[in-house]
Amino acid sequence: MNHSNRPDDELRAALKAGRDSFIFAGFFSLFINLLMLVPPLYMLQVYDRVLASRSSSTLLMLTILVVFLFAILGLLELLRTRILVRISAKLDMALSPRLFSAMFDAKLRNGRGAGVQPIDDLTNLRQFLTGNGLFAFFDVPWMPVYIAVLFFMHPWLGWFAVGAAILLLVLATANELTTRKPLGQANGVSIAARNYLGGNLRNAEALEAMGMIQRVHARWSERHHEVLRLQALASDRAGIMANLSKATRITLQSLILGVGAYLVILQEATPGIMIAGSIILGRALAPIDMLIGTWKGFLSARSAYKRLHDLLLAIPKRPRFMSLPAPDGSLMLDGVVAAPPGAQTPVLRGVRFDVAAGEVVGIVGPSAAGKSTLARVVLGVWPTVAGKVRLSGADISHWNRDELGPYIGYLPQDIELFDGTVGENIARFGEVDPEMVVAAAQRAQVHEMILHLPKGYDTPIGEGGSVLSGGQRQRIGLARAMYGNPVLVVLDEPNSNLDDQGEAALVKAILQLKEEGSTVLVITHRPNVLHAVDKIIVLREGLVQSIGPRDQILAQFARPTAVAAQPKPQAFPSQAAS
Repeated sequence: MNHSNRPDDELRAALKAGRDSFIFAGFFSLFINLLMLVPPLYMLQVYDRVLASRSSSTLLMLTILVVFLFAILGLLELLRTRILVRISAKLDMALSPRLFSAMFDAKLRNGRGAGVQPIDDLTNLRQFLTGNGLFAFFDVPWMPVYIAVLFFMHPWLGWFAVGAAILLLVLATANELTTRKPLGQANGVSIAARNYLGGNLRNAEALEAMGMIQRVHARWSERHHEVLRLQALASDRAGIMANLSKATRITLQSLILGVGAYLVILQEATPGIMIAGSIILGRALAPIDMLIGTWKGFLSARSAYKRLHDLLLAIPKRPRFMSLPAPDGSLMLDGVVAAPPGAQTPVLRGVRFDVAAGEVVGIVGPSAAGKSTLARVVLGVWPTVAGKVRLSGADISHWNRDELGPYIGYLPQDIELFDGTVGENIARFGEVDPEMVVAAAQRAQVHEMILHLPKGYDTPIGEGGSVLSGGQRQRIGLARAMYGNPVLVVLDEPNSNLDDQGEAALVKAILQLKEEGSTVLVITHRPNVLHAVDKIIVLREGLVQSIGPRDQILAQFARPTAVAAQPKPQAFPSQAAS
């Protein structure tokens, strides 16, 4: 059985894709660590051979050889660094599209997402792969080579090195045990505080208007101070261990000089061995010392790896279905039960109705009746708990979204435009076809309004369409929904920000869609727009209360006539997000 496609293997598989490069980096590390023996061996030869023989030619040849070997050492370190940089770049390129998709899917499925944290985690992981911490992991396995050289010089020196290595490994383990928990807690609280701040920044105007900024700041400060406390605790512990490790390594390097000197006194070693042994021990212990110093980065990278792993495990890659013929817009809901992502109580309960291709349907009902939930379920944005939504006979969830998208138009209740020009937003950030963009704007009755903007269709609208009024955003959002030739258009409270002129333009746009044969669902609580629909569906408490021709349903909501009062349609209650 092939396990390579299992969701929990995605991150590991991405790392395994660079396995050959990691092997080459490890191979270079072997020669780098062997060449690190050059300085102590050079010193050994100078002390024991050159000074004893007073031969300048020997010194010259040794020096030339050493300079040549140092040049090779520098080249190998450069190659190893470049290999790791390229591994990290390939990892980013392999995972970033998958993470981008998973971030949106997490928001759609759970109602909440990790924000941009997965991208930050990937950056953290990539930076660790190119940092000194990973070099330490590459160098630690070659520590026995240095110890073996010390044993070759004298067994006492070798055993001293073994004891020194064990002592530093104990310190490294203590560093892991004392810093892992507070650093993990600090990372979790930091992410929560960042998401909290980001959510409030998106509502800065409301916070400012109601004088809430100071209170929001106080709540954020509590979390931020907790992050600082936990980070300080972890840093203090890591600092103690790092300084203790450094002091221990320096002490051990000095003590081995004493051991070497004693061996010289016993005439069991030469002065060159005494000096070279100290240098080799320092090189043997350096990777462990570096590991302790960079342990905080390693823990951070490990936490990032775990969060990425959990995200990819929880949000599997979307399946790719066989392409289907272009839809005609016919819609059928068969016993649909649905709830907002993350909620347990269904909002829609057994909804059933059919909409013929080219039909314009109004959906009305009181607040919290499930109207906006119905819109999202019809579009396949939210999954159903039970039942099916079928577009042209096919389950809406079995369409590939990139293929279905051009046939769908959607104007959500909360209008979201994106940083770019008016034309780019209408064209849905695909290739901007001027004729199609203008055609969509004209069909949405918004062409003249756009021409009065500072740069017309090339007007930058800022993040969230901040330079536009609410009505302008809504009308440009309608043009985006009508871009191309959508066969199904869902308009959720499309006139909530429109004046009488804008509402009249909206009615014209709906009639234009009707003439073109598009299926249109109009969710509204303002009866004026309903004069453009063919039939009306009334929702109440997640159930279809009634469904029928427009005039028949409107008559049910007409107020009884009274003396000196003219009959008029009763406005449907204002809709909350439902």
